[in-house]
Amino acid sequence: MQNGKIVQLNSVTKVYQQGQVEVRAVDGLSLEIGKGEFTALSGPSGSGKTTILNLIGALDVPSGGSVLLEDRDLSTLSRSELSRLRRDRIGFVFQAYNLVPVLTAYENAEFVQALQNVPQRERREQVMAILKQVGLDGLENRRPDEMSGGQQQRVAIARAIVTRPAIVLADEPTANIDSATAHSLLDLMQQLNAEQGVTFLFSTHDQRVMDRARRLIRLRDGMLEADEVRT
Repeated sequence: MQNGKIVQLNSVTKVYQQGQVEVRAVDGLSLEIGKGEFTALSGPSGSGKTTILNLIGALDVPSGGSVLLEDRDLSTLSRSELSRLRRDRIGFVFQAYNLVPVLTAYENAEFVQALQNVPQRERREQVMAILKQVGLDGLENRRPDEMSGGQQQRVAIARAIVTRPAIVLADEPTANIDSATAHSLLDLMQQLNAEQGVTFLFSTHDQRVMDRARRLIRLRDGMLEADEVRT
């Protein structure tokens, strides 16, 4: 990777058609995210935060410009290559947790590794270690409906980081949890960032997340309004 860049957006535009109206969710945005960053995208609703995460996560395709992940132009990859990229190099943490309701915390956390055909013994060692790290030691056999919102989000974080992805994309991860739980989850993610170098990119309305970010990118109408790096 050039200069440790994980993500590079080059004049990216995303246009949606809503009836007769053309909506430019992202408008000519150029942006780079480097290895080890703890960065938040902020801005009002409709500013393009989630769209940008979806483009970086290969869940959507740009109308114009290019998105590169680890120097690979996503538009040049086949569907199977994009699927492998999402599985192996990107961790996702969603506002609604997106856990499989019939699976236990352990099974949800190991799901991606099972798709990767990681040997069962290795999988178990890694998943149990991650669950302990995120504060779920002893809760591995509980299903999502037996856990609090904060515990479910911890499972989602475990699932996102157990494969050691290049970047974790977190879309409003504190939106559905109380303040104390949000702070403890942010402590956890900051610890993972500081101690293991896990790269996090958030989209958020939450001032608590913005206050913790070491880089705050403000968006408005799909364009860059400000880019503040904190020391």
